[in-house]
Amino acid sequence: MKNVFDYKSPDFNELTKFGFIADGNNYSYVTQILDGQFEMRVNVSSDKEVRTQVIDLSTGEPYTLHLVADAGGTFVGAVRAEYEQVLNEISEKCFERDVFKSDTAHQVIEYVRKKYGSELEYLWKTFPSNAVLRRKDSNKWYGILLILSKRKLGLDSDEVVDMIDLRIDPNVLPSVVDGKKYFPGYHMNKKSWFTICLDGSVAVEEICGWIDKSYNLAK
Repeated sequence: MKNVFDYKSPDFNELTKFGFIADGNNYSYVTQILDGQFEMRVNVSSDKEVRTQVIDLSTGEPYTLHLVADAGGTFVGAVRAEYEQVLNEISEKCFERDVFKSDTAHQVIEYVRKKYGSELEYLWKTFPSNAVLRRKDSNKWYGILLILSKRKLGLDSDEVVDMIDLRIDPNVLPSVVDGKKYFPGYHMNKKSWFTICLDGSVAVEEICGWIDKSYNLAK
């Protein structure tokens, strides 16, 4: 199954409310699935790693067929469905989105939150690391945050970094985009959007200035 904990971090207070028991830096949860035939154990460590184990209570042995992608059959499917249901519930109730890691990204997110009341919107289930910023009055996007390899921008590096797409005046764009600090808008209209790496190559104050311009262009 898709890892429902990708790009998320645990809220340990919520884990406790959910029923997890703290033991040092680890939090453990035990429940029964499939009408008590199996015991499911979930462990969340302080380094955000999630481990699971399913025990067949009739034998006391670990059960793993539900983890085998091509294992079919009604019984295996029922175990898999209940196993995934528990994990989805834990993910939704006890974990928070934690996608963008750079200090610059955090400062940008805080800037738009304080100045414009904007919160990141994650619109695509198939692209959980992409988020948009939009004006409340016009409902138009003025920014898109994403995680991307620098090579996608034409740089000779496979480093994956936080980035932001912003609107820009088409008349200004040719004098700004240089392929070093500023790049053609990734997956956006390259005549009116451009991209900045949030890796420290551009000062936060400078990025915030571009954000203000993009916000005004999204009227």
